[in-house]
This record gives sequence, structure tokens and C-alpha cells, in this order.
Amino acid sequence: MINLLKMKIKNYMKTIFFLLCLLFSYKQLYAQDNFITNVNNRTHQSLGGKWKYIIDQYSTGSIGFSPLYENKKPADKTDRVEYSFDQAQSLWVPGSWNAQKDELYYYEGSVWYRKTFDFQRKLKNSRVFIYVGAANYKTDYSFNGKRLGTHEGGFTPFSFEVTDLIKDKDNFLILGVNNRREKENIPGMVTDWYNYGGITRDVTLVEVPQNYIDDFTIALKKETALSKEKEIVGSIQLTGPKHPTEAMIEIPELGLSKMIHINKEGKGNFSFKTRKVELWDPENPKLYTINISTDEDHLSDQVGFRSIETKGTQILLNGKPIFLRGISIHDENPTREDRANSMDDARLTLEWTKELGCNFARLAHYPHQENIVRLADELGILLWEELPLYWGIDWKNEEVLANAKRQYAEIIRRDKNRAASIIWSIANETQPDEARNHFLTEVAQYIRKIDPTRLLSAACKKDSWHDGDKSKWYMVSDPIAKELDIVSFNEYLGWYGGDPIECREKNFKIAYEKPVIISEFGGGALQGFHADSKTRWSEEYQANLYKENIDMFERVPGLSGMTPWILADFQSPLRQLPNVQDGWNRKGLVSEKGRKKQAFYVLQEYYESKKKQYAKK
Repeated sequence: MINLLKMKIKNYMKTIFFLLCLLFSYKQLYAQDNFITNVNNRTHQSLGGKWKYIIDQYSTGSIGFSPLYENKKPADKTDRVEYSFDQAQSLWVPGSWNAQKDELYYYEGSVWYRKTFDFQRKLKNSRVFIYVGAANYKTDYSFNGKRLGTHEGGFTPFSFEVTDLIKDKDNFLILGVNNRREKENIPGMVTDWYNYGGITRDVTLVEVPQNYIDDFTIALKKETALSKEKEIVGSIQLTGPKHPTEAMIEIPELGLSKMIHINKEGKGNFSFKTRKVELWDPENPKLYTINISTDEDHLSDQVGFRSIETKGTQILLNGKPIFLRGISIHDENPTREDRANSMDDARLTLEWTKELGCNFARLAHYPHQENIVRLADELGILLWEELPLYWGIDWKNEEVLANAKRQYAEIIRRDKNRAASIIWSIANETQPDEARNHFLTEVAQYIRKIDPTRLLSAACKKDSWHDGDKSKWYMVSDPIAKELDIVSFNEYLGWYGGDPIECREKNFKIAYEKPVIISEFGGGALQGFHADSKTRWSEEYQANLYKENIDMFERVPGLSGMTPWILADFQSPLRQLPNVQDGWNRKGLVSEKGRKKQAFYVLQEYYESKKKQYAKK
């Protein structure tokens, strides 16, 4: 009896040890392989479509003590395996699990995806990478049974190399995605948008030569924007075991080409002077084809040249003042009730934006899909991009700070050559204190170091967060604005406090001699509900609120733009008022059915007047 008890205890301890080891291994973060960019301009194929999936509610990475990444199958009839990808149900990729399965609508946890495919090389002796546009929030990735790493961040892309693992037949890629909210995540525990889980953007198989063009940067030297002879500057980075010592860069339409010396670190710098270049702006979003070549590799891209800077309280595009006629946008297709992931989704959103009369959009509150950034380049819509440094961030945690820097590095690497992208925003509605100020200062300095060509801002609040107080003055003096180029703030007088008519008495004092953007204002309306202008949730109330807010903001010193909240209704678990919200934030100017509310036309009329005003300058 004693021996039997000892044996049971021994077996029990072995099981506990195995589980601890397994859990420890899944908590480790691995360095990402070389980050492939410009995926659609390289040799590639989509791995989108139906993927098999298994729910891992406890987020252990195993079922029946068998690691899911191994894709294990019974060796014979005596073998015990307690899961089966082969017999599992399927989910479409890209796409959230919430939008595809009713039983997963509010699910937060881990889901393991498997994709099987054969492979035939298109390039001889190529290196092969897997590129994931985004998966929310933490992703363990493995290929053909080998764990390769972990990525953190629900909206930034990542890639990993599979050259030595890929086969002609029967490859399997497994991504374990966990969207559980945690205090140490970015964003934190509470957000006012829907926590779509899963592989929300496309997964792509990319081939490059052994020595390939890893990255490049190209831009107009802003000091020459108003000169007859303009200067284009940039750099090229090559990667490989034996990269060449020369690379060619060409801009055929401008008749420019140059052979660049590549140093031993694989980097080369270049500059061109030209009198022919047309500058990119919203009225003329001119793009040029850029060709970069080596003896092994060739990469093309489409790039616009423009300068962006501030002077006093003005924002200058190509050296000339501009008023940013903007709107805030979520990366969501409301008509599909899912995260946006395609060029069609991007076109739907930006066509509404153009119809509204905008030349600017705030991509809130996290990095949006690359399609919308590239389409904005084509359509002439300037962009504000941001990371979800939002409510409840653990400002004192150095690992969270390092995570923020990593995610900014990923989105800047992806979008740094897009002319449309002009502002990096470092926070939204965060309360000033010593820890927060230190954190955001570190982030601001880091961004300036890796991308000094764009402007910095943050969506702050006025000093008194209470709306509807008796003072006639609101002060905006957030200390983080010292680090920024543009002062931006959110203001909801008439919605979260006070009455719209009180806007007529309010004025603002801005503590900094800098341009000002009103980054949010607005209120909710149920499309199709009509009443008088004093009745909440009616289209008339929202339209009147916009009129009063716009008149108030016209008195803000240094006003250089605005991005009202928000273009379209979007899903949010915080918004549950029956028969009005029903899980939707109703502040959109367009409903989830694509129908425009009265306030849409109020803002459209105002933007038409601002366009005419600035055309005279």
C-alpha cells in the first residue's frame, strides 16, 4: 500500500513538473527574425482562406499534455492523442473568430490555427519568410513542428524565416493567438472598442534571394521644398551572408539613377537633386515608381515626395499652411461587423472620408491595416497614426515601455515611406503624472530617433476633465506637449457634461505656442431616430452639437485641424443601452448600415468653407 502511494505521488510530481516546464516555455519571448517589408512588391503568395482551429481556453498550449504546435497524430491505435486539427472546424483567415462563430462572440483566450500547404519555389535558392499582417494579441508561431517564437502586439506585423524547414509537400504552419486582456498589455484592460481575436490580417509566404534588399528609406529634404532645385535623400539596407558592395536606385519618371556604395554593414546612402519632381499633396497625390536593384534582387515601390513641419502655430505642408480637415476612423468594416482587412474595406472607409470633404484622417486607436495607408497615398488623404497607449497603461513597468518601443518600431518600419503618413501620436486620454510623463517622454524621444521626418502629437485632455463647469475658460497645458510638435486634445462639452449651448461661452487657453488639433469631439445618435435638437440620441441633437462645437473650436488659438469622433458607428462592449446602442458606439456620422446622419452634412459644409478659406492663402 505504501509503495503504491509512493508511485502515485511520483507520477503526480512528474506530471506537475511537465506542466510547469510547458507553461514556462510558452511564456518566453523570442527575438523576431528579419522583418520583411513591402511584401506585396516581392515574390509572395497569400496563405489566406480556411484554417483549422482548436480552442485552448486555459492558454496552456497543450491539450491532454500534448503540445498543439506539434500537430501530433496517433502513431497507431494504442497511441493517445486528445486533439485533432484534421477533424477540427475551420475559420477564415483573415478575420476575427468573434465575427465567424456565435459561440466565440465574446470569447477571450487562446485559439490555435493550422494551415497546411505544398510549396513550389518561384525563385531559385530563395530564402522563405512567413509574414503576418496582424494577430490579436499574443501569437506563438511554429512551422512544421518547430517552435520559432512569440510576437506581442495585436495590430503590428511580424515575420519569421522558414527557409530551412519548408518542404515541397505537407507543410503546416501553426499560430496560437491569445486575445486575453492583461494589465501589462498595450492596450490595457479596458478599451472602448471591440476586442476582435484571431488572425485579423492576411498571412503571406514571401520569397527573397539569399542576399536581398532588406529595407530602404526615401524622402524629400524638407529644407528644399520651396526651392526650384529639390533634394531627395535616403538609404538602402541589404541583408545576407555575402551582400554585394553596390546597389542601383532609379526613379525612371524623373530620369534619375545612381549606383550606391554599400558598406560592410550592408548600408548605403544616396541623394538626388532635381528640378522636375512634383510634390505630393491632397490635391495632387503624385506617386513615383522607385526601383532598387542588386545583382541578386530587385524591389519596386510607389512613393510620394512632400515635406511636413510646423512653424509657430501653423502646420506647413510643402512649406505652405494647411488646415487638416479630418475625421477619426476605426479599423473596422461596420457593415461586416469585423476588423477591416482588405483593400475593399479600406476603400469603403476612405470614400466616405473623401465625400465628407476631408484631407486628413486619424487612424485611431492603434495601427490600421497597411491597405488603408497605401490607399491614402493614392487618394491624397493625410494620416495620423498611433499606438494604443490608452486608458490604464502600466506606466511604471519597464517591460511595457520596451513593448511600446518595439511596436512603434514595427509600424514605423512598415509605413515610413508613405507620404500620407505625417503624424505619430504617442497617447490618447492619459492622465499626467510623473510615471506617465517619463514613459511618454521616452517614447517620444525614441520615435524621433528612428523617424525624425514626421510630426509628433498625442490626444490629450484639457486640464479640467470635467465638462460643463461654470468657468468660461478651459486650459490645455499637459506637460507632455513640451515633447510634441502639435498640441491635440479631446473635448466633449455637450455630451459627457454640460449642454451644447454652453459652447457659446467657452474659450481656450493653450500653454504652448504650437499648432492645435481638436483630436476628438462629438456625441451619439441612432440613425433614423428624429426628434428636436434637445433630445439625446436623435440625429437633430448630434447635428446641433456639431454646430455648437465647431463654432466654439473656431475660437481656439492656433487651430490647425480637427478629427471629430467618429466616421462610422463601431462595436464596443461598453455601449449596451437597449434599442439605442445594443453594443455599438453611436458617435459615428455614418451608421453600421452605411447610412449618413444629419451631422455628416454639418461637418461637410464646414469643411467646404475651410477649403475655400485656405485656398485663398
